[in-house]
Amino acid sequence: MSKKWMLVLGVLTVFMTVLAACKPSPTPTPTEAPTEAPTEAPTEEATPEATPEVTRNGAWVDEVTFMTETDDVAGYEQVKGGLVDVYAFTIGNPDIYRDAKSNPDVKVLEYYGVYNELTFNPYKQWKPADEVAEGTPGVCGEREGEEGPEVGICEFDNGALNPFGHPKIREAMNWLVDRDYIAREIMGGLATPKYLPITSAFPDYARYIDTVREIEAKYAYNFDKAQEAVTAAMEEMGATLNEDGIWTYNDEPVELTILIRTEDERKEIGDYFANQLEALGFAVNRHYGTSSELAAFWIRGNPADGSWHAYTGGWITTAVSRDQGGNFEFFYTPRGIPVPLWMAYDPSPEFDEVSKRLANNEFADMAERDELFREALQLAPQEAFRVWLVDQKSFSVVRSDISVAYDLAGGVSGAVLWPYTLRKGDQEGGSVTWLNAGILGDPWNPVGGSDWIYDMQAIRALGDWGVVADPFTGLAWPQRIERAEVVAQTGTPMAKTLDWVTLEFQDEIVVPDDAWVDWDATEQRFLTAGEVYTQPVTARVKSVVYYPEDLYDTVKWHDGSSFDIADVLMNLILTFDRAKEDSPIYDESYVPTFQSFMSVFKGVRIVSEDPLVIEWYTDAFALDAELTVTTLWPRYDYGEGSWHMIGLGVLAEENQELAFTSDKADALEVEWMSYISGPSLEILAKYLDQAAAENYIPYANFLSQYISEDEAAERWANYKAWYEKMGHFWIGTGPFYLDKVFPLEHTVTLKRFEQYPDPADKWMRFGEPKLAEVSIDGPARVKASDGATFDVMVTFQGEPYPADEIAGVKYLLFDAEGNVALTGDATLVEDGHYAIEFTPDQLGELGVGAVRLEIAVTSKVISIPTLQSMEFLLLP
Repeated sequence: MSKKWMLVLGVLTVFMTVLAACKPSPTPTPTEAPTEAPTEAPTEEATPEATPEVTRNGAWVDEVTFMTETDDVAGYEQVKGGLVDVYAFTIGNPDIYRDAKSNPDVKVLEYYGVYNELTFNPYKQWKPADEVAEGTPGVCGEREGEEGPEVGICEFDNGALNPFGHPKIREAMNWLVDRDYIAREIMGGLATPKYLPITSAFPDYARYIDTVREIEAKYAYNFDKAQEAVTAAMEEMGATLNEDGIWTYNDEPVELTILIRTEDERKEIGDYFANQLEALGFAVNRHYGTSSELAAFWIRGNPADGSWHAYTGGWITTAVSRDQGGNFEFFYTPRGIPVPLWMAYDPSPEFDEVSKRLANNEFADMAERDELFREALQLAPQEAFRVWLVDQKSFSVVRSDISVAYDLAGGVSGAVLWPYTLRKGDQEGGSVTWLNAGILGDPWNPVGGSDWIYDMQAIRALGDWGVVADPFTGLAWPQRIERAEVVAQTGTPMAKTLDWVTLEFQDEIVVPDDAWVDWDATEQRFLTAGEVYTQPVTARVKSVVYYPEDLYDTVKWHDGSSFDIADVLMNLILTFDRAKEDSPIYDESYVPTFQSFMSVFKGVRIVSEDPLVIEWYTDAFALDAELTVTTLWPRYDYGEGSWHMIGLGVLAEENQELAFTSDKADALEVEWMSYISGPSLEILAKYLDQAAAENYIPYANFLSQYISEDEAAERWANYKAWYEKMGHFWIGTGPFYLDKVFPLEHTVTLKRFEQYPDPADKWMRFGEPKLAEVSIDGPARVKASDGATFDVMVTFQGEPYPADEIAGVKYLLFDAEGNVALTGDATLVEDGHYAIEFTPDQLGELGVGAVRLEIAVTSKVISIPTLQSMEFLLLP
């Protein structure tokens, strides 16, 4: 599975801002072995405990109703008063936290994957260099274009100056914001300062903590430095600071529009940032709004029109991210999301290359990855398409009788497993009322629809998965697949932990001649390696997935149709077809994503149709074998889809009446496709009648080999009956089906799918996460000439943390100037006890003054590190 698709499941990953949590990505623990492969977790921790067999299948509850509450206090009070069961919104209110922790009727679910930032509109006009006269105002960069050198002009299409088109001004925003103030005063202490696109609670932060700390020191709050950088860049572009201290351009004030979210602490963050910009001399228009109101500007709007300059963003990584290397590509390049804003990103060639290589794991070993990652960390604040503010310690609240699996990154909203585990007490059945800050924010369609976390929390329950993410470690467990094999090229830095996957190494992995390597959109067929290549092609990794023999008998779509191999192949076709100019559903916004995919994809082969066995060849890999497996389960970027469900959308798009993505919908001036509500339904109903009358098989030249006329007729008959009964077109294979949709009320009801094949207790096995607790014991005053020893105690619930469950105990020693002076690994004394010894020579090089010792503990059984620090006075 490539990191791009893992990011969809997990990053980055991932809008909680509006999109609430867009796709932000799940990476392995630090290396100890000479091969620099990740260390293995103990088998006894990885193997789930057996639970008594139950007779109920599918979901424990019969119905879940999603409703909207944007005020966190009101949402909490409704849970506290017993009016609702779940308030899944990401809460950061310290007063609510204290009250909820002391209330016996309320359960607090704590998680660490939520973060806030400032998103900038970096639009600039690019013109051929020979057309731009010397001294032209607004010039703010240059690049090598397709037809020669180009010059960037930091103006919107209306001629207004865009300061955030200038990278130096974006970089200066790092110094302008006081992250400590935001974490302490605005977030009430339930946050830590954030400078980079990696999360402090995930492994990569601990792995590169020395580089992280250097960058944090470099970009610490410094208003004067920000003002100096902004002044130089503004004057370079021809702006003038008038006698009233206001920046002007072409004799007009430079006014910045800041989009400020109102549902949570981002309102205060937005006001604080606006105040800082005004202090620099900018006129500021504060545009307040909710997620759905502001999405019209920053997500769906055209960056070139100049309607906004910055947005108070917030994201949630919905699964523990063991590898955040993909975050650089996701947040800083056009390959991130196919929406207009991302298309305006123009990273430097150096950063673009590094981000692409990290996203696709294009490195020989962990040493090379370390080099690339540190380079990306250094470059990200300079590109600064967004400035990171804080990592939150977030929480949601549920009634005390509610049990539900939640992810340590994404909480309950982002958890893949919530539909399988939600239960009231020990009862079977019943209904649950679920509140969040919104739902039905954007159109739902699996290919290019809504990615709001508020929508995705419901959409996830409607579909199933080939594999699902462990909520504590981020590793994958088999869901619909039975087992997998991974073969990696010798020397590839990869390890395995769980027994459902095997890992082997080979010197060479040759792609078979009959493997599919590309798609001909005109002939509607896959091209084989034997056709495309004149020489044998090799891959770095091969994964083989084995589906169970009863797959086609046990798995049903909600409309009653049996699952079939054509559902898998339809997903594969759209991966290619949407990027081909000869395709009637060609989507230009999808092309950067596809190009990144094709840079590492080597081939796919259906080894067996029944039982289904699939080989996947690629140069992309994860550091864990479990995360390298590609299942090809028909889970699109924004939901699951059958071949007839997606085929119906293809009909509507190729006739240019609807479009899967917002970008293409805007280009065609048609409706953004929704399978559940709005004007799309009438159009889809028309094409459903046409499909049924013609017994339509999409991509018939290829898929008719796998779909008989009788099978097609049955699918369309089932789909028509479903639409006539339910009034919408959304079907999946998940434990719940979509029952009712109320767009005006922002309410959705899901009901238990009785034909779901798995027992209800399949995933009821995740106990309390084993978060390490760390304390440091050592002298408060140290004479350098004496040296010093510090003891580090690592425990869980008061008991020593077993040494065989610890991946590493790393230390950093900072001198009195805040610079990283020494790094290393603590020495194990016994379970839960580690020691660090500094020699007189080491301490003598630090000078005198207050120095700080920081400890980073990483565990093998949970992917969230624990950080702890202490200061001591160093004397001569």
